[in-house]
Amino acid sequence: MPDLPTPQDATEAALFSEGWDAVLSYADLCTAGSLTAHQLANEAFTLGVREVRAAESTHVRGARRRTARLPAIPALLTAVRDTAAGWEADGRGHKLDPDLRLWLNSGKAARFSGPPLERPIALRGLRDMQEADASLLWLAEVEALPLPVVARRLGLDPATVGDELDQVRTLFRDRCHRAHLDTPMDAQCRSYARLLDAVTRSPAADTPEDLSRHLATCVRCAEAAACLRLHGGGLPAALAGGVIGWGGLAYLERRRRAAEVRLGAGRPGADPDSGDHEEGGGRSRMLRGGLLAAAVLLSALALGVSMMPFGGSGDDAAAARDDRQPVADPSVARSADRPGSPSATTAGTPSATPSATGTTAGPRGTKPDPEPQGSTSTAAPQPGDGSTSATACRVVYDLVNQWPGGFQAMVTVTADRPLTGWNVSWAFRDGQQVGQMWDATVHQDGSRVTATAADYNKSVAAHGTLSFGFLASWRDANRAPNGFTLNGVACAAG
Repeated sequence: MPDLPTPQDATEAALFSEGWDAVLSYADLCTAGSLTAHQLANEAFTLGVREVRAAESTHVRGARRRTARLPAIPALLTAVRDTAAGWEADGRGHKLDPDLRLWLNSGKAARFSGPPLERPIALRGLRDMQEADASLLWLAEVEALPLPVVARRLGLDPATVGDELDQVRTLFRDRCHRAHLDTPMDAQCRSYARLLDAVTRSPAADTPEDLSRHLATCVRCAEAAACLRLHGGGLPAALAGGVIGWGGLAYLERRRRAAEVRLGAGRPGADPDSGDHEEGGGRSRMLRGGLLAAAVLLSALALGVSMMPFGGSGDDAAAARDDRQPVADPSVARSADRPGSPSATTAGTPSATPSATGTTAGPRGTKPDPEPQGSTSTAAPQPGDGSTSATACRVVYDLVNQWPGGFQAMVTVTADRPLTGWNVSWAFRDGQQVGQMWDATVHQDGSRVTATAADYNKSVAAHGTLSFGFLASWRDANRAPNGFTLNGVACAAG
């Protein structure tokens, strides 16, 4: 395991603290256990810092235009993906999430390192912006930090940072529009380019039916539409999925939860708005060990709470903590299950493969993925999952975002009794099909959908809440589902 680099100045010290938190969060998604996640994070962080420093050293002061590159945090996240690809290539792929391995060996992964004009629109648009503008956009939209905190970190005026963000969003849209026009397209895509630009400029514009059908079948144009449409709340997902690639949506959700922990419940040892980030000689001389220890402690807190079911108490958090372990090397005989044995168990967060006719049950769930691969688990209640007794519950169905042919939703359930396992079922009324789900595994049979707890969020306290999100497709109508049940018992609307 490589030694982590030492920060060279106060600016790097702040980056190390913020960047390590993000790197470890994404590395945890890419692996099957916390120990392996730290191994991947260490290697990726070292690689990413080296690349960030190299980019800074080649920057020519006074140049009219900088070399196209990502701002620091997305550059570090890219290093995680590249390091994972290196593990897969040199025989360490068994340590990675199975769905990530499928993605790494597909054409979807090749797009991120292939010809520049073939890369995702969001990636090209962000790289083409000035670094300060790109950092503002990423911190506000993907890292989900409040604007006063973003202003402090970037040295901006808190009174005007909102206006600057609006301008940066527009600038990002312009860069993405230009990147879309530069992309090699067939005649049909080219014919829709101008119309796509027009209908995404205004929230009041209707999408013509033929364009809607085209966006449902053309990945490149759908990516462009997500980047060009600044209204509707879809920009964070477009950025995360287009820049990070695999696991972008799951990372986005984790960062939102982590931001709530850091800025709501408080960060250990520091308040982001307290002025602790002020530059000074003392901070520039921080000891390496203390800095990294604080960063790891912060990451553990943020990750732990981000993977807890909402509403749980401290004791429930311990019961519901992420106890995933690395996938065992297939060349080594499996040992008997025992606490603390890295090869004893294998578990991950779920993902699903979209299918117009439902999904097929598989051996285990895996982590959420914006490019879903792999299999899903069945929804049948299991012995000891808490489903044998009646459970009073209330459910809230939240339509987060909707676009032609697709939508994102969240389901939050409050249980009156404690649970040691759960599944939530409902019926769609308009033929909607779930494409992928996070914080639960999904099984769909016709209109009936069942979401089953992941390994890390099975435990729910009495009067606590559980929640999960999903992406799905729709046609003609998209009414809210009905018939919600928790472990087979009907739930009331919350």
